[in-house]
Amino acid sequence: MRIGGILAAATALLASSMSVRPAEAAGIRCEALAGTAVPAAVISLPTNGGRVTSASQVTETVGGRSVTYCRIDASLFPVDRSAPAIGMRLALPRDWNGRSMMFGGGGFNGTVPDLRANVPFGPQDRPVPLARGYAMYASDSGHQADPTKHPIASLDGSFAVNDEALRNFAAGDALKKTHDAAQFLIRQGYRAQPAQVYFAGGSTGGREALAVVQRWPDAFDGVISAYPAWNNLAEALYLGHATRQLAQPGAFPGPEKQTLLYDRVIQACDGLDGLTDKVVSNPEACRFAPEQLRCPDGGDSGPSCLSDRQIASVRTISSPWKWPYKVASGEQGYPGFPFLSGADMRTPLLGFGTTAPSTPMPLTSGYGMQYWDQWVRYFLTRNPGHDSLALDPERPGEWLDRISRLSELQDLNHADLRAFSRSGGKLLLLHGAADELVSHRSTNDYYERVTATMGERGTKEFSRYYLVPGANHANFGTPAFAAAWDSVTALEQWSEQNRAPNAPVVTDARDGRARPLCTYPLWPKYQSGDPDSAGSFTCSR
Repeated sequence: MRIGGILAAATALLASSMSVRPAEAAGIRCEALAGTAVPAAVISLPTNGGRVTSASQVTETVGGRSVTYCRIDASLFPVDRSAPAIGMRLALPRDWNGRSMMFGGGGFNGTVPDLRANVPFGPQDRPVPLARGYAMYASDSGHQADPTKHPIASLDGSFAVNDEALRNFAAGDALKKTHDAAQFLIRQGYRAQPAQVYFAGGSTGGREALAVVQRWPDAFDGVISAYPAWNNLAEALYLGHATRQLAQPGAFPGPEKQTLLYDRVIQACDGLDGLTDKVVSNPEACRFAPEQLRCPDGGDSGPSCLSDRQIASVRTISSPWKWPYKVASGEQGYPGFPFLSGADMRTPLLGFGTTAPSTPMPLTSGYGMQYWDQWVRYFLTRNPGHDSLALDPERPGEWLDRISRLSELQDLNHADLRAFSRSGGKLLLLHGAADELVSHRSTNDYYERVTATMGERGTKEFSRYYLVPGANHANFGTPAFAAAWDSVTALEQWSEQNRAPNAPVVTDARDGRARPLCTYPLWPKYQSGDPDSAGSFTCSR
C-alpha cells in the first residue's frame, strides 16, 4: 500500500471509531468545489492545470439503491492550445467508504464513462461501486467525440490528427493526468486521501488498466482488466487485413450464412466439454472445418452453404496473421478470432456486421471494420478522405515508418510487471472465450509473456487470469454465457486482506447457471450432477 493510502486508512479508522462516516468527517461542501483550480503542479505530466466547471449534489437511484453524491465536472487544459481539453467527471458519495475507483473507456473513447455503471462482467445482485461508497472518476481520454464525424461516439477517431490528443489516448497520458487531478479533488472534497485506489475497465478500458499498471506501478493498488485491447496497433493492422478480405466481391457471408456457420460450429464442438449447453468450454479442442459447408462447385448457391470466397474469409478471420516487416513495438502479428471455436460473429455491430465493407465504410459493417477505417484516415494518414480499403497493411509502402511510430504508442506489450507487484498491486484479468471484437488468444499471449518474464510463482503472487467460456465482448447482445462475477469484492479482499481469490464462481446474469471461474489455461469440464451448478464441473487442463 502507498504511504498516502496508509495515512488515509488511519483517517478512515479514526472516523469509524467516532461513529462518523468519512465524508461527514471531512465536512464535504459540494457546491463550494465549483470553480476550484487544479494546479498544474499536482499533475505529474505536462498540462496547463485545470478547473472545476460545475459541482452539484445529486440524489438518485444507482443500481437499485438511493445514493447521494457530489457530481463534479472538470477540464484539464492542454499544453498545445490547439489540442482539446481533457473532460473529466467525479462522483463523491456522501457515504464514502474511504476508497476510490477510476473507470476506463471504450473504442476511441471521446465520452466520459458512466460513473454509476458496474465494472466489466460485474454481477447484477451486488451494488455497483458508487453504491458501495466508492469515490468514482473517469475522463474522455482527452477529446470529445464529434457526431458529425461518426454517429457512434466510440468510433470517432478524428481527434488523432492532433499529437497531444493522440498521445493522451494512445499512450495513456490522459489516464495519469486524470488520476492526479481526481486525487487532488478528492482530497479537496473529503480532506482525506483514499485508503485504496483501484481501476476497472474493459476493451479499451482493459487496455488502459494494463497501461497504468505498466507505466505508473505505484498509482493504483489493484486493477480489473477485462478483454483488453492491449496490442492496439497490432489489432488495427489485423482488422485491416480482415476488412480487405471481406470487401472482396462475393467474400462476405451475410447474416443467414453467419447463423449457419455458428450453428454448425456449436453442433460440432459444444459437447467436447462433457455437456451440451451451447457453450464451448474447450475451444482448443474444436476442429470444425468451414469446408464442410462448401456449396457445390464452390459458387454461392444460397444461405445453406458457403462459397469458396466466403470460406476463405472465415479462414482469414479465424487464423493468425503476421506481417512481413518490423515495427518499433516488436509486435509481429495478431492471433485471429476463435470463430471456429464458438465466437458468435452474428452480433450485428461487433462481429462481421450485416453488410460487406466498402468505400465509404457503411455503418452496417462490423465495428472492427469501421475502427480500421477511422484509424487509417486519422491516425495513420491524417487524411479524412483517404480510402482505407486501398491501404494494404501487408504492404504499407510509404506508411511503414508511421505505422512503426504509432506502434510505440499503441502496443502496450511491456510484460515485466515486477514494479507493480513489489508495490503490492493486484491484477485481475478476464476475457470471454467467445469474444468477437478483441481476441482472447491475444490476452492468452499477454499473460504467457508476463509468466515467462516473472515466472509462475511470481505471477501468481499478484495476478489471476480467468478465461470465461461462452462469454463475448462486454456481454453485448445475446452471448452464450452472460458472465457475472463480483470482481470488486475479490479485489478488495486480495488487496486489503491478502486473501487471494479461492475457487471463484461465475454465473450467467440471465438465468443464474454457474460455472467455476478457472485460471488460465484451465477450463470447466462437466463431471456429473446439476448442469447449472458450479460444483458439477472441475477445472481441467
